[in-house]
Amino acid sequence: MSAEVKKEADVLVIGGGLAGLTAAIHLSRLGYTVTVLEKDAYPHHKVCGEYISNEVLPYLQWLDADPAVLNPVAVTHLEFSMDSGPELFVKLPLGGFGVSRYRLDHYLSGRAQLQGSTIVQEQAASIVCQGARFEVWTASGNCYKAKVVVGAFGKRSSLDVAMKRGFIQKRSPWLAVKGHYRGTHPGHIVGLHCFDGGYCGVSRVEDGLINICYLVQYSSFKRYKNIEEHREQVLYKNPALRAVFAEASPVFEKPLAVSQLSFAPKPAVEQHILMTGDTAGLIHPLCGNGMAMAIHSAKIAAGQIALFLEGKITRAEMEQAYAQEWEHTFIRRMKTGRLIASLLQRRIWAAGITRGLKLFPQLLPALIRHTHGQPVTVPAYTQHHEAQKY
Repeated sequence: MSAEVKKEADVLVIGGGLAGLTAAIHLSRLGYTVTVLEKDAYPHHKVCGEYISNEVLPYLQWLDADPAVLNPVAVTHLEFSMDSGPELFVKLPLGGFGVSRYRLDHYLSGRAQLQGSTIVQEQAASIVCQGARFEVWTASGNCYKAKVVVGAFGKRSSLDVAMKRGFIQKRSPWLAVKGHYRGTHPGHIVGLHCFDGGYCGVSRVEDGLINICYLVQYSSFKRYKNIEEHREQVLYKNPALRAVFAEASPVFEKPLAVSQLSFAPKPAVEQHILMTGDTAGLIHPLCGNGMAMAIHSAKIAAGQIALFLEGKITRAEMEQAYAQEWEHTFIRRMKTGRLIASLLQRRIWAAGITRGLKLFPQLLPALIRHTHGQPVTVPAYTQHHEAQKY
């Protein structure tokens, strides 16, 4: 680590994924000093569906972080299938785009640094709130101080253990597997294919690559020797999935996997830290909206932090306002995702849902709307702050 890195900032962001980098760009644009702690070097792959709803596109453009420069793939339609029924195709209400986390996170890290954020490759190990200031100690023994801390450290972290967060005390039955492939999957379609014990997302990202990411209950997976055997014995029972893999050639030497994914509720504010993205709550991947929610949550947090740093609201008011806005924006989506996931994992219900959607195809777009939002409005206070900055 360079000796020139400042260890004091207005805002310290723990985690340099979508939520953390978005918050850093936003707050740096407003003239605040921001330090991001990220344990991994960019670029790096992550287990992720890699589909983003267009609802956050206006906000990314406002941040001067338009993903169009990354050659994303425009997605307009959803393909839905189960091993017990026919495939369904429906137009997505807003549509979205596919882009890899490998490329997107790297791009956003560059935009954050261009706006003035400092990104340090260190792993946060503990957080202490000392009145009006935070002290964050890293695994290498460095201490960073800030007025505000944003939690953006992902689905499951050693920090969750150190903070004794409620969800981390319980084992979770979910495992996620992701890989990049080359094949013939149509670019405008995102596929959602259910199988016994889980579901799989398929969509194109940049450079002609196909991202295949699936979530499976560990009780289903552990009966088989490895990922390949489980795939052949379980996923391939869905004809649509079998066809996808039959035409796909793997790019990764071996798939990425992450276990113990928890969809339990999490507080949006904990120990005075504003939690964003998956750190605040993980929506079931079958909803295809986790990336957009991460970006949107960063916008909400940055707005409240700016008001606090301006002295317009107290810390308690900032925390309360953020928690309330987070819940108002996302709680219905989270509950809907949990309900849909629960129903699809019960085979009798799942078969009935498939028949119902076939008879009444307009129900599928309605379900999609319940897990997505309207286009995010850009902040109205930009010009004033940027005038002060420059």
